[in-house]
Amino acid sequence: MKVSARNVFRGTVTACTRGDVNAEVQVDLPGGDRLVAVVTLASLEDLGLAPGREVVALVKAPWVMVLTDDADVKLSARNRLAGKVKAVEPGAVNAEVAIELAGGDVVSAIVTREAVAELGLRPGVAATAVIKASHIVLGVPKG
Repeated sequence: MKVSARNVFRGTVTACTRGDVNAEVQVDLPGGDRLVAVVTLASLEDLGLAPGREVVALVKAPWVMVLTDDADVKLSARNRLAGKVKAVEPGAVNAEVAIELAGGDVVSAIVTREAVAELGLRPGVAATAVIKASHIVLGVPKG
């Protein structure tokens, strides 16, 4: 599968919580990290999402926020993936920041060059990738 999203995570559904319109789907990644995605009930049914189902979670890099000190920060975003900056690739206006998680997965974020400077983002710095549950797109492998 080829997609334009920089972040492609393979994982296993561990829980589905139904609401009136949407459902929360919990996905465990092989390295021990967890994602929570919000999908419509129609998608839950169409994709056959249930505990044990293998899924692919897609997240575009501009949808990823980066924190360097989240101890006292309260956010509505469900997903906080802690790791260390692996690389920073500066561009003319923005930079791509790669955060390596403890389990080995890498999360890519697109942030402004100004944010890179303000947050002190450089290899080895502890950072947290923050992703809203509604910004995670789930797919299922064919077969």
